Amino acid sequence: MRILFIGDIMGRCGRETLEKYLPILKKKLSPDVIIVNGENAAHGRGITGKMCEKFLEWGVDVITTGNHVWDQREILKYINTQPKLIRPANYPKQTTPGNGMYLHELMDGRKILVVNMMCRLYMDPLDDPFASMENILTDYKLGTNCDAIFVDLHGEASSEKMAFAYHFTGRVSAVLGTHTHIPTADAQVIAGGTAYMTDAGMTGDYVSIIGVKKEAAIARFTRKLPGDHFIPANENMTLSGALVVTSDESGKALKMAPVRQGDTLVEALPDF
Repeated sequence: MRILFIGDIMGRCGRETLEKYLPILKKKLSPDVIIVNGENAAHGRGITGKMCEKFLEWGVDVITTGNHVWDQREILKYINTQPKLIRPANYPKQTTPGNGMYLHELMDGRKILVVNMMCRLYMDPLDDPFASMENILTDYKLGTNCDAIFVDLHGEASSEKMAFAYHFTGRVSAVLGTHTHIPTADAQVIAGGTAYMTDAGMTGDYVSIIGVKKEAAIARFTRKLPGDHFIPANENMTLSGALVVTSDESGKALKMAPVRQGDTLVEALPDF
């Protein structure tokens, strides 16, 4: 299975970048499934139902989120009507709208379980992501009742993301990090057969500070005073993500490589 994952869509620039490059990547990489993290799509703060529908119209199969999932209040109702939009699975199940995973079936019958999980170091104090993932894996077995298991691990600390990947290696196809908006250079298939990358990066304007205009962010650091609201930068267009290829027999990862297209970062396009 060929899985294309695209990192955090940041504001209008991120949406326009996705619209521009997704058709190109579909043609060049022939993905079987496309997963996008959309939690910053609405002016850097959450996502709207209209945006979700547009992403799905463009060919996205599943939309993941993170700590900004509830920033647009309309999502509290919308997420219960659109199962392809998922929130972190370690939110309290009894009180939180939506679902933390989605079982996507391809036209040929193969199935991929997409899981959204959020770390806890320097993040919101949610349920234990390790225990939450263990619970999910009691019902879903790689190579048995699903052909691939993909985890968008939304978090700040690289150590927590690495620990998660090594703990579940061989039991999930891929663990790709999001949240920091900076693509890391550690794309690899770790021992056991799990594709891993600490952070897939952001889709938006990299002539910025993690996607927002530089001036307001710099002022926060230099003046130590409340300043203007962060406004997404909207000039230079760059898409960041990764391609993962899994075995149809075992569900384990065979190959992975970063994907970068656009104005600012050095471009990367897998040759497989």
